[in-house]
Amino acid sequence: MTLATLDPEIRSAEGEAAAEEALAAARASRRGRWRRALMRDWKAMFGFCFLGILTLAALFAPWIAPHDPNDMMFMMLDGPSWRHPLGVDDLGRDLLSRLIHGARVSLFVGVTTVAAALVLGVGMGIAAGWYGGWIDAITMRYIDLQWAFPNIIIAVYLVAVFGTGLANVIVAVSLAFLDDFARIARGMTLTVKHQQYVDAARVTGASDWRIMTRHILPNITAPIIVQATVSVSYAILAEAVLSFLGLGVSADTPTWGLILSESRSFISRAWWLGVFPGLFIMLTVLSINFLGDALRDVLDVREARDGV
Repeated sequence: MTLATLDPEIRSAEGEAAAEEALAAARASRRGRWRRALMRDWKAMFGFCFLGILTLAALFAPWIAPHDPNDMMFMMLDGPSWRHPLGVDDLGRDLLSRLIHGARVSLFVGVTTVAAALVLGVGMGIAAGWYGGWIDAITMRYIDLQWAFPNIIIAVYLVAVFGTGLANVIVAVSLAFLDDFARIARGMTLTVKHQQYVDAARVTGASDWRIMTRHILPNITAPIIVQATVSVSYAILAEAVLSFLGLGVSADTPTWGLILSESRSFISRAWWLGVFPGLFIMLTVLSINFLGDALRDVLDVREARDGV
């Protein structure tokens, strides 16, 4: 083998090594921006710590909760004490245990509904922005129709149609948030589809599917990720509202909205039944929003260029 045949192979290997080093450097820079964003912003750090503790408590709820969430005791409407740090409800059930188990439902609904809405909505938005024509017209009319109603009203209507239950709540909330992701994905696709790298992919004969998944989708993920974090907090609130109205999961499953609903009759006698569930919902939504703000700053290309 001559030097002339070896030279292209050597240059190709050097190019691959340089590309891998550039990719590793980009990942390290992104991790560095994340660490700086968390260390500089106490709100992001608070949100990260609170959500981490809440997630661990939800995952290990059967072992962490001091009592069974549906176990009834003789003491009723007892206030916070050493045995029951957050008190008990009108049926003698430990409130802390019910809130810990309720976190499993809230977090599960929040993550799964946003994941489903993200996949369907982004797919619709990219297809509408890429193909245009009647596909874009139908997608936009659907988005306009859904934007005419608040998301919670749509979720209530869909639950009334499908029925109550965890699966139906997930489907209803997912469809209610579908238009948000479709609108963002469509708008970003209309901007990205005219970039030079997309034109170059067309010239090389790449299929529409490859262009949409390999060239368009990776370049529109930043606003979609930020929207996903915000939508998780909205989905948790939507599930709490549905449970509060009696349209959520079954009555024997403790959820934050259901605990709030049950506290209405005793709000003047047992303040802890309404304060602590509301506090859990408020802190969870605030923590997610704090992390969403930090994530937006990290993914902002203009700020990243300035060294943020």
